Amino acid sequence: MPHDSAVWSDLVENEISQRAETGYDVTDIAKRFRELVPASGAAIGTDTAARLEGLYAELESLPEPTDWPYQEPTDWNDLVQAVPTLAGDRSYNGTALGDPALHDKVLGGWLGRVAGNMLGKPVEWGDHWTPERLRSYLELAGAWPLDDYFPVLDPVPAGYELRDCWVDTTRGNIAGSSRDDDVDYTILGLHLLEQHGAALTSAAVADSWLLLLPMHQTYTAERVAYRNLAMGLRPPETATRRNPYREWIGAQIRADAFGYACAGDPAAAARFGYVDAAVSHVANGIYGEMWAAALVAAAFTAGSAREALEVSLGLVPTRSRLAEALRDVLGMHAAGLEWDAARQRIGRRYGRYGWVHTINNAAVIAAGLLWGDGDFTQTIALTVLGGLDTDSNGATAGSVAGVLCGAARIPTNWTEPLQDTLHSALFGFDGSRISALADRTIEVARRLHQQQPAV
Repeated sequence: MPHDSAVWSDLVENEISQRAETGYDVTDIAKRFRELVPASGAAIGTDTAARLEGLYAELESLPEPTDWPYQEPTDWNDLVQAVPTLAGDRSYNGTALGDPALHDKVLGGWLGRVAGNMLGKPVEWGDHWTPERLRSYLELAGAWPLDDYFPVLDPVPAGYELRDCWVDTTRGNIAGSSRDDDVDYTILGLHLLEQHGAALTSAAVADSWLLLLPMHQTYTAERVAYRNLAMGLRPPETATRRNPYREWIGAQIRADAFGYACAGDPAAAARFGYVDAAVSHVANGIYGEMWAAALVAAAFTAGSAREALEVSLGLVPTRSRLAEALRDVLGMHAAGLEWDAARQRIGRRYGRYGWVHTINNAAVIAAGLLWGDGDFTQTIALTVLGGLDTDSNGATAGSVAGVLCGAARIPTNWTEPLQDTLHSALFGFDGSRISALADRTIEVARRLHQQQPAV
């Protein structure tokens, strides 16, 4: 990621965006920032850095907007007031444990997540790989419509640039999964549930990062939270201390293990999502993980992607921007819009957010699931072709689609190249077998049944 939490210009620039997106008047500070740093990425001296630090302090002290139309709490008790279904019985209800297809669905979720991640990984650069550029590249390659991993044109035509990971994430070049944070966090989520079960806390999540996760394999909000942990801070302050990325997609990508382990119980999955997300995110950043965890959990008992989306929407604060965007996409689908028209409308309405923000990426995931209509290939292809954070979105959509259809119905062109193997930066987990992780997930689900989560 081209963001650096140690660079004041990046922190201030993104804090200006974060404040503007949440209703603050940043006009004067933005003007002074541009006078100090005329071009993004420009080198700055010590005096300029000190002045930028002062601008950041000003941003933090801005008065809250009085006309903000949204209600977006971060504190758990306030969240329960906004989403009453989060309250009540906190135990995993075990509703899917008796399903004879449970193993097939859990394995389908893991395989789908990895395949969707691998599909989007070589084009994970939202500013470059727009939906239009994705299509034109695939047409040049004779691979439109997309129904397999991205092909590599040799030479790659001028105007197109695959990420360096193309060497092990493209058609014909895959031999096991390529290492990626979207999968690292899924493995870590499973490990946390194995170690702590329903007693999992944000502090335990934070400690696991320091023990198992290399700092330089974290990005944006997670990198800031890691830095704050190293400075001795603890959650939830790790999420708010000089963290302009606090509503970006980083928490949303960490949700799926909680959905697998709480199969059929979206509220329990959302609670675990909150505990995990609070280390690094606030408001919509937290809701993204709660929603994704609930979405995966709902897929185990839902009859369709739409049903899973409607159920998971009920775990998001109604008056939040994330809920508004998800309702919008559901409405587009209900109104009968074609995929391209819906994708373009999402771009127009939510294009003000950066390409790794929670809200616009959640909208793309929801659209991919709705217009994919239960077909695994169609779902991950449409989701990735929606652009933005392609590997993260492909992973989440693939996870849900994999649960809905089960491992046995995922086409083998997606699963065979994975060779049942995950590569991971997590200490002690490189080379994990996907099938073994699925088995461990079901065992965790059984142990969670009737345990009492702690928040």
